[in-house]
Amino acid sequence: MKKTKNLITDFINSVEPEFQAPLEEFFINLQERTELTEKDTIQLINDFYHAFLYYRQNGVDLSVALERLDLANMGGFYAREAKQWFPLDHSAKIYPLALGYNQMAMFRVSAYLKEPVVPEILQIALTFSIKRFPQFATTLKKGFFWHYLDSRKGHYAIEEETAKPFEPIRVSLTNSRTFKVLYYQNRISVEIFHALTDGTGGIVFLKTLIREYLRLLGVHSNPDETTLDINVPTLSEENVNEFENIEKTETSGLMNKKALQMSGKLTRVKPSQIIHFKMDTQKLLATARRRNTTITGYIGALNLMAMKYATESLSGELSIQVPVNMRKFYPSLTLRNFSMYFSLRLPIEDIKSKTETIEIVNGQLKENSTKEKMTEMAYSTKNLVHKIRFIPLAVKRPIAKQIYGFLGERAYTSTLSNLGVISFAPELTEHIESLDFVLGPNNINRTSVTLITFENVTTLSITKSTNDPAFEESLLALLEADQIPVEIEGSELYESKKHLSTRK
Repeated sequence: MKKTKNLITDFINSVEPEFQAPLEEFFINLQERTELTEKDTIQLINDFYHAFLYYRQNGVDLSVALERLDLANMGGFYAREAKQWFPLDHSAKIYPLALGYNQMAMFRVSAYLKEPVVPEILQIALTFSIKRFPQFATTLKKGFFWHYLDSRKGHYAIEEETAKPFEPIRVSLTNSRTFKVLYYQNRISVEIFHALTDGTGGIVFLKTLIREYLRLLGVHSNPDETTLDINVPTLSEENVNEFENIEKTETSGLMNKKALQMSGKLTRVKPSQIIHFKMDTQKLLATARRRNTTITGYIGALNLMAMKYATESLSGELSIQVPVNMRKFYPSLTLRNFSMYFSLRLPIEDIKSKTETIEIVNGQLKENSTKEKMTEMAYSTKNLVHKIRFIPLAVKRPIAKQIYGFLGERAYTSTLSNLGVISFAPELTEHIESLDFVLGPNNINRTSVTLITFENVTTLSITKSTNDPAFEESLLALLEADQIPVEIEGSELYESKKHLSTRK
């Protein structure tokens, strides 16, 4: 601490006399607002010191810097004891149990800015924003019957990305985080353990972080329904386990029928590669409409065809797991998991022409993605959780796969997750180049596919766990045959590269 105090004193003495007293008061107030360990307190003080240095080196007046870094943005978050805890929502309960089978369900949302990321400012943006997301400021703990999220008060550090995505978060460690904020060149990424939230919650967190980051760089904007004001108290509705409110149904929505897997050899390093197909949204939408389907239906059908080309099996069923945001049926502000799944499932011999495959997929979409069907699935999940709630956790773990078999990888060949159209306030949009959304790898499925749309660009991202290129090459050929231009970006094979210089 003495070294840090000397650093701050030297900095204060170096500035114009009229700013010395305000700066000295700033750092005194910072320590008064902080009841962390000495190590975390030093890191926090150093963060603000480096932010002031950045502003000074870039010609920002110290009066403006003091205003942007106003400690009121910290609230009392770092001065309070960590006393809150959060039970996992019903969908989330499977994810810690699956850790015993070397599976860590993660996803990643990224924003590419039009300028390189300023780490000193991104760090302060996270320091200010985290208080608005108390369920993110947690660590995973074991209870007697279930895992739960326990409040974690500490220094939340951003990380420069130097290796492949989805390095496992070591949640078993004391005070381990459940998410990461990473930066690389002009990209800001958030990687999240799925026990924490779903894609909707991840997007809200990323959008709020980006808004605060750009505010600290002088870009002012208003919050919206999916971009939170960091200085408004957290709403109780944001932490609701909506599965408890699902209406009772009589039919079970669960199934556990084995699906075919693609033939490519699984790689030791997972993911082995991430590939992005960038497409003009209007052209993609026009093509889907011309074929009397939606973008999800069109891409789902093409995925099934590409999967057929990527397997040597001549019989059996291919299956795509498709997440559905339950908020569209049950409007909710919850930032916890509130998604369910249905399957697009076809015998491989029935996958023939585009027209025939799209027609079958359309029928399954209309039948299986309804509110009624998704409610059946959600209620079945709720019912299972209630039935086993008093079984000790030590007993639950060995039977987790049997209990939650409908979520097992063997029940599907791949996943197709569409986050839809994401927008920002106009003031922020002009600073953002693009977005992408990527699912973490799993142990059996060779690929996962995601879609996200921003500013008339739909980005289709493929997470690979095989070096076999048949799937993506076939998918690309199917798109280009429909006159959809595709711009390809992504990484090289991770097995051969320690560091990534390409966009991923």
